[in-house]
Amino acid sequence: MIDFSKVKLIVSDMDGTLLNSKHEVSPHFFTLFQKLQEKNVLFCAASGRQHNSIVERLKKIKDDIYVIAENGGVAKKGEKVLLSNFLESEKVLKLIPVLRNIKGANIVLCCDDAAYIESKDDYFIELFQEFYASFQQVDDLEKIAKTVPVFKIAVYHFDSSEQFIYPEIKHLNNEILLKVSGINWLDISDEKANKGNALREVQKLLNVTKAETMVFGDYHNDIEMMQEAGLSFAMQNAHKDIKKIAKYTTKSNDDFGVETILEQLINSKS
Repeated sequence: MIDFSKVKLIVSDMDGTLLNSKHEVSPHFFTLFQKLQEKNVLFCAASGRQHNSIVERLKKIKDDIYVIAENGGVAKKGEKVLLSNFLESEKVLKLIPVLRNIKGANIVLCCDDAAYIESKDDYFIELFQEFYASFQQVDDLEKIAKTVPVFKIAVYHFDSSEQFIYPEIKHLNNEILLKVSGINWLDISDEKANKGNALREVQKLLNVTKAETMVFGDYHNDIEMMQEAGLSFAMQNAHKDIKKIAKYTTKSNDDFGVETILEQLINSKS
């Protein structure tokens, strides 16, 4: 039996975790969220997605939750910014030409007001909009990087970010934080910008301990936040590395894995 008695804060990744394969949140989750509120259990969405994109998926409850976006680049409650970690502009300007030289790489500069792309690939642009609700297509990302602060650089590869992008830039690992955040995505951030560091700040703000925190995730960008939780759950569809470090495994994102555990928690507090 899992002991849920201490849980005061639930933190969930979005893609591959709370969202199903169609990028939808189940109606059942919103029902369970109301019950969690009645039990005084707080909820935080933590994702590599843009803040606006996360909020779009959780519109019904957006004012009642905490949001860690851009893999820890920014955390907000409503419109109030709780923390932000920008990537140094010199590093962004150094990285853009390197990434342009990687065959099949599509570059996204993730900023506070919008995401910026220079790709002209119609298929990528259509797909990319699933993750970035606010964006601009520009001719030169370097011009943007010179004037607009960047939370992170997201890079998309149609086949595999782990296989085709990471090997080309892994030598820069001592200067920046590299995270394979999905089959197709790799994120480049400031060393301090990860979900774990952001979660620690949220925990401090809420006066919630590691033992009182429960986390759900499925990919490498969830590792640090799993290490900040007393209870951690890997999805059945999670990367094998996540299953190794999580304390428990739940059903897949298409089989209501998060909701199954939330039901157990709510019933345990009845």
